[in-house]
Amino acid sequence: MIGSDPHGPEPQGSFATLMGRADDVVLQELLGSDVVRLLRSIDPELSTPSKLRELLVGFKTPADMLRDPSTRTLLLELLPDSSARNLCQHLGVEAGHDPFEALAKISPRRGSAREARLLAFFGQHTSIQEGRTQSTDSLTAHGEYQLFEHQRKAVSNLNRILSSEKRRVLLHMPTGSGKTRTAMNVIADHLRAGEPSLVLWLAFSEELCEQAIDEFVQAWSFLGNRTIDVFRFWGSHNPDLHSIKDGLIVAGLGKVYNYALNSISSIASLADKVTLVTIDEAHQSVAPTYRLVLDTVVEKQPRTALMGLSATPGRTWNEIDEDQELADFFLRQKVGLEVQGYANPVEYLIEEGYLARPVFAPLFYDSGNDLSARDMAEIETSLDIPGRLLEQLATDDQRNLRIIQRTEQAARSHQRVILFANSVTHSKLLTAVLRARGIDSYAVSGDTPAAERYRVINKFRGSYEGSIVLCNYGVLTTGFDAPNTSAAILARPTKSLVLYSQMIGRALRGPLAGGNEEAEIITVVDTRLPGFGDLAESFYNWEDVWT
Repeated sequence: MIGSDPHGPEPQGSFATLMGRADDVVLQELLGSDVVRLLRSIDPELSTPSKLRELLVGFKTPADMLRDPSTRTLLLELLPDSSARNLCQHLGVEAGHDPFEALAKISPRRGSAREARLLAFFGQHTSIQEGRTQSTDSLTAHGEYQLFEHQRKAVSNLNRILSSEKRRVLLHMPTGSGKTRTAMNVIADHLRAGEPSLVLWLAFSEELCEQAIDEFVQAWSFLGNRTIDVFRFWGSHNPDLHSIKDGLIVAGLGKVYNYALNSISSIASLADKVTLVTIDEAHQSVAPTYRLVLDTVVEKQPRTALMGLSATPGRTWNEIDEDQELADFFLRQKVGLEVQGYANPVEYLIEEGYLARPVFAPLFYDSGNDLSARDMAEIETSLDIPGRLLEQLATDDQRNLRIIQRTEQAARSHQRVILFANSVTHSKLLTAVLRARGIDSYAVSGDTPAAERYRVINKFRGSYEGSIVLCNYGVLTTGFDAPNTSAAILARPTKSLVLYSQMIGRALRGPLAGGNEEAEIITVVDTRLPGFGDLAESFYNWEDVWT
């Protein structure tokens, strides 16, 4: 096992034995008082110490609890004095007069020998699966990556525009219809057409960046004409951009922005070499921060082309000036899906099985008593529901009970359900209660450790035959591909047609794309809040600003 020490200590006791020493107070601190309160309101039997221990071990892995500084301190305080002193000895820590004080000060680095000894003390080991999530700054891609007819036509139109005098274009395709796959064909064409050629792929999140890497490696293995390098430039990844002349750089927009601020000459040097810039979720590209990056990289050399990808070619629902700015940025050049005999390609994609047929199921809830006149005025003037009000709704026990009840019903009808919560805390709360109710449920957010996120998402995507509910906030609205998802629960209200389209799109993979014939879209309708409800109409919401 990775992290184990063949000469290290034998386990000094099981984790279950340690948990058996936890009383009500400790269990409530470990699990969260809001979770325990909601469990008691459903059924007092669910909040007994034995039930809470069972829920806690199922909700968080022993290794994760021992790694988390806050939960580790609580757990280690449960040790008998003699065991605490033994643990200090095995970790190479001076116990002194108070071994618990000494243990509270340890902070073993992830993957270190000390962490392995700590886990081994309780019979836990890091797994080889975690090693698979580690990544490096570069990797090598070595040359059927077929497209449907409507995708091939889009590629042809994109290549024509990108090779013209006005080298800017936005690819507008519905979520689930293969935007990334279509774009990778264009990028492969571009790289094959010239050598050296350097393509810069920009995305707004690390998740989207990593998915772009995976998709390109698959595409180039079939479409490539040479061996090229792929570089990560986000988070802690820092390849030497000065030495790169050929290949693909996948970068986080925030990282590139800071790179530009720190060194104008460095970003100018990169701009001299880049021949094609692709920006994912391009409806966000005209925000001031990102506009600076794009203007710097794209406009320095007249030969540099720009391709945007979006299912929603607008920034808002009803702010035409902002939507017009986006259209102007791409010179009002947009490539969509052209299907003979269909005015709206969404209808074709559903009829032919590329997209699942959405079945909208509203879950009405009257939150009016909790919203003041000031709240309603703030909602009216904001681009989306303010975070303060999302948090307020997340603490409404009656609303949460309705969501849990409806999610349980969905889990009986669907094998894969994705639930969009109001906040990270809300996601964890719903997950904990669903697990207590016997539903296989997991919470994923930007705070979830990479190894745990990898494990959970792979289980959700995999062939496990039971029902799984994946609760999340913020990380699975874009770029998340799990074709077997057949139900989406929108517990998060929104005024953003962009966000709404992205959320329902997670469940819309059709049978020809490895998905389902139908997808149930369960939307919590807070009766005093705005909302949406039609997929086909939303696809053409912004069409007037592009003509």
